[in-house]
Amino acid sequence: MVHLLWYTLMLWVKAFHIIFMVSWFAGLFYLPRLYVYHASASDEISKQRFIVMERKLFWGIMTPAGIITICLGIWLISYLGGNSMGWFWLQLKLGLVALLVTYHIWCGKLLVDFKNNRNRHSHIWYRWFNEFPVLILIAVVLLVELQPQ
Repeated sequence: MVHLLWYTLMLWVKAFHIIFMVSWFAGLFYLPRLYVYHASASDEISKQRFIVMERKLFWGIMTPAGIITICLGIWLISYLGGNSMGWFWLQLKLGLVALLVTYHIWCGKLLVDFKNNRNRHSHIWYRWFNEFPVLILIAVVLLVELQPQ
């Protein structure tokens, strides 16, 4: 009975891990898109509006969703046990999560640059920058679903 309850709890943890991961990625997709528009904006009113939108997205949605995603992921790994860290696919996934965290932090640095009027990139650069999390998402989903040895 206890095992069944624990297993059910882990299903809920996994479900919320996925929900918060989707929320995190939504922010990681949208924030650089805001940067595209911000870099193209010429009037001060638009620039100030983008600064507010970017800050609310980064601190109100992306960062909490990322933290919760990672915490729930750690919980799931602990449920799998110590030998799970030897799984090739999981090691790759954790490496990709580390890259994603680095990208998230870079987005935060760009947020500060825009706020302080120090943006040095064009809207075209941000269009390319926006593609990185798509590649990570594809790789993570394939790793989790296929679990290559």
